Amino acid sequence: MDREKLIAYSFYYGGEYDKVYRAVKADMPIKGRDDPSAVTILDESYPKCFFDLKYPPFVFYYAGDLSLLKKDCIGIVGSRKACDYALKATKGLSLHYSDKIIVSGLAKGIDAAAHEKQGPAIGVLGCGIQRIYPYCNKSLIERLKREGLVISEYPEYTPPLAHHFPFRNRLIAALSKTLYIMQSNAASGTMTSVNEALELGKEIRVLPYDIFEEAGYHNNTLIYEGATPIQRQEIAF
Repeated sequence: MDREKLIAYSFYYGGEYDKVYRAVKADMPIKGRDDPSAVTILDESYPKCFFDLKYPPFVFYYAGDLSLLKKDCIGIVGSRKACDYALKATKGLSLHYSDKIIVSGLAKGIDAAAHEKQGPAIGVLGCGIQRIYPYCNKSLIERLKREGLVISEYPEYTPPLAHHFPFRNRLIAALSKTLYIMQSNAASGTMTSVNEALELGKEIRVLPYDIFEEAGYHNNTLIYEGATPIQRQEIAF
């Protein structure tokens, strides 16, 4: 198998992992192609942390500074419909860890708040890197392409299909030395990141809530089950 063939499979199947896997396993005939924005599992620049995944991407695409993948990264994840407390804490956390590379899924809510500080950061998309989604984060996505790094295992203009988002969360978990959970629900995309991080043996830190705050019920459950609470001194104001 060569890298041009892997890229061709990725384009032909829209980055869908199961289809690419079957094509690779069968060594299906296809005309190879190259793409300067592509990194394959065969390349030296492929992140070593992705090999720890059960489903390491065969190909991913990028815009920005690829060297950021070798830096000390933390992941910040949480609800798209975040409460004011979670948003305030997220902004403070990102300021406190201004020396770290913050990784997120570039969604609304917590993800956007995590990147309010200027500087290098990494965004992992659930669509092609040439497609802007969500559109409300257009300026953020374009800034990270200039000042940081945006990656996706979906080629070019691949649309943001619903099943892409929980699957992309494994990449956020793999890249993060520590994963910070700012607001979560039992059945949510945030929990797919948590479960992947636990599988990889990553540290999980969780924002605690007032016991009467409904939005934080599941965060407190995670702490009760053994996750480490985020400390007051980790929040800058």
